[in-house]
Amino acid sequence: MTATAVVTVPIPAELTADQYGAFTKTIAARFQGVPGLVRKNFIFNRERAQAGGVYTWDSRAQGEAFYAPGGAWRENLKKAFGAEPDIQWFETPTIVDNKLGEVI
Repeated sequence: MTATAVVTVPIPAELTADQYGAFTKTIAARFQGVPGLVRKNFIFNRERAQAGGVYTWDSRAQGEAFYAPGGAWRENLKKAFGAEPDIQWFETPTIVDNKLGEVI
């Protein structure tokens, strides 16, 4: 079954949405071609002092392999934000894609 991970990390008080948006544009291409990754949405919440991403995976196992301790993704995130991510997993039985006009 498809899986969704909501990943958050604390952000510094001085980081603005515009700065985060510019940063995400510089790293977005890294997520193209990741095995099993269907979609990634970058997220930012100033009130909660959190940023991160919502990832849709073909399987949870593929996502867990990507997020593995010591792996490139986790090390890059820790370098950028100085913190470990919080990862929440959800089973995703149905996806409504209005851009493609599909229910998956």
